[in-house]
Amino acid sequence: MTQTLKRTLGKSKLSVSALGLGCWAIGGEFTIDGRPAGWGNVDDAESMHAIQRALELGITFFDTADVYGCGHSERILGQALAGRRNAVVIATKFGNVFDEQTRQGAGRNLTPEYIRSACEASLKRLNTDYIDLYEMHSTPETMTETEDVLATLEELVSAGKIRYYGPSTDDVEVARSFARAPHYTAVQQQLNVFGGNDELIAYCEAENLAVICRTPLAMGMLTGKYQDENALAANDVRRHTPWWEYFKAGRMQEWVARVEVLRDILSSDGRTLTQGALGWIWARSNQALPIPGFKTVAQVEENAAALRLGALSQQQMQQIDTLLKSTF
Repeated sequence: MTQTLKRTLGKSKLSVSALGLGCWAIGGEFTIDGRPAGWGNVDDAESMHAIQRALELGITFFDTADVYGCGHSERILGQALAGRRNAVVIATKFGNVFDEQTRQGAGRNLTPEYIRSACEASLKRLNTDYIDLYEMHSTPETMTETEDVLATLEELVSAGKIRYYGPSTDDVEVARSFARAPHYTAVQQQLNVFGGNDELIAYCEAENLAVICRTPLAMGMLTGKYQDENALAANDVRRHTPWWEYFKAGRMQEWVARVEVLRDILSSDGRTLTQGALGWIWARSNQALPIPGFKTVAQVEENAAALRLGALSQQQMQQIDTLLKSTF
C-alpha cells in the first residue's frame, strides 16, 4: 500500500497527518480503582515542547482523554496548542469517572447528563470551542444505553461542541452498534505488529471508518528499549494493567524474543525499530492512523521521521508474518 503524508479521518472531511500522537503519557501520575494508571513522572515543559515540535514536523492529529492524568493531559495539550487550534485535529474521550483534585478515577458513566458535563469540562481544559473527534471510552451495557449515547452525541454535534465521534473498542459488535449514526467516523483500537482484531479492521475499511491505532509500539516493547520489567518505574501503568501481556513478570521475555526475531526487517532501509513498527501499521491498512505515545521531544522526532520513510513493502510484511507464524 502506498503511504501518503495525509489521510482523511474516515467519513469526515478532516485531513490529518498519517501519524498522530497519543497523549496518555503526558498526563502524568494518576490511579484507576486504586492502581497506577499513568506512565510515571512527567515534565510538563518537555511535554509542551514536544507537542510544539510535532507541529513543526507536520503532525496535526492529537489524541487524548479526559481521564489521562485526571484532566492534566487535556490541560497540557490545550496550553501547547494555544494559537494553533485551527491547524490541528483534536480527539478526546469520555465515559470514565475521576476526581481532578485527587487524581483518582473509578467507575464509568455514560448517561446523557454526564456526557454533556464531561464535554464541557474537556472543552474548558483544552481551551477550545469544539472537539473534532469525541470518543466513547467505556462500553454501554444495553442497546438502549447505546442509543442514548448516540442521541447525546448528535445533540453535541448540533450544538457545535463536537464534530464527529466514535468508540474506543476492540469489539466488532460495539463498533457496529454505531453503524447508523450520522457523524460516526472512527474506531480507536489496538493494532501493532503483534496483532489486532482483523474482523474489526475489515469492518472499518468496508464502512470507511478511520482505524485509530492505540498501542502501535506495543506499549514501548517494539522500541527495543526494554529487556525486563525492572526497567519500568514502580508507578508505571505497564506494571499494573491486566490488559497487556508485554510487560508481565514471567512473560516479558517472550515478547522481547519476538522483537529480536523481527529486528532486522523492522530496522531495514535506514529505519529504527520504532519507525519500522509504524511503517508496518501503514502497510496493514490505508485507514490506519497510529498514535504512538511520547514524553520527550526526542521521541516525537523519531516518530515523525517515520512519515518520511513510509510504509513497509508487501514483501517485508509477508516476511514478518512468516517469521511470527513459524517462530512462535
